[in-house]
Amino acid sequence: MNRISIESKFITNEILFELKRAEELKIAKDLQEFLLQSEFPWRALGKPLTQFVENCINKIDKNDRIKGKVSDQAYLENKEQIVICEGAVVEPGAYISGPTFIGPNAIVRHGAYVRGSVYISEGAVVGHTTECKGSILLPFAKAAHFNYVGDSILGYDCNLGAGTKLANLKMNHKNIIIALDNKKVDTGLKKFGAILGNRAQTGCNSVTNPGSIMLPETVLLPNHTSLGVIRR
Repeated sequence: MNRISIESKFITNEILFELKRAEELKIAKDLQEFLLQSEFPWRALGKPLTQFVENCINKIDKNDRIKGKVSDQAYLENKEQIVICEGAVVEPGAYISGPTFIGPNAIVRHGAYVRGSVYISEGAVVGHTTECKGSILLPFAKAAHFNYVGDSILGYDCNLGAGTKLANLKMNHKNIIIALDNKKVDTGLKKFGAILGNRAQTGCNSVTNPGSIMLPETVLLPNHTSLGVIRR
């Protein structure tokens, strides 16, 4: 796909994630405010996301941070910087490194690798052999099978097909550039995966190039590769 410019008004966090409906979509108040403050999704990634996750964790008493059902065979590294809310499930063989926030009724399945600076919202799924770092999963987003989610945001009720990879680093290691308002915009990020608006979906074994943006309810077909903006 060609890197076609898009008007900035279509890719604000408010539009991509329907933040005016945050309560209805069960988006936590803290997350809603953070995304609104960031305005554009890539501005929420990297250090701002790490600080946000740490702030969410530090608001909770250290004795109340692990409330979900966590298998004795799961591995929690930097445990004092991990929150697992009531109703969440962490299966045997999962590896989670802090700072990580796991919301109510979320699931981290066997073999998942959560590398830190991750915010997993209510009802979201990080599945078997899925690797996730520096990312946000909004409520009921699913990265359920063999996925890589690096420096990315998955909107409400998004679904990644088995084997989908959200590539986050260019081969020349230069900053990620996006086409916005008919201009090239430097995001200031060397690592920037993909942004999926609410209810966007990818087919099995698809790949998004660094800096890809999928508008809400769009689809990336199986075995396809995206570049730039995917629109309906």
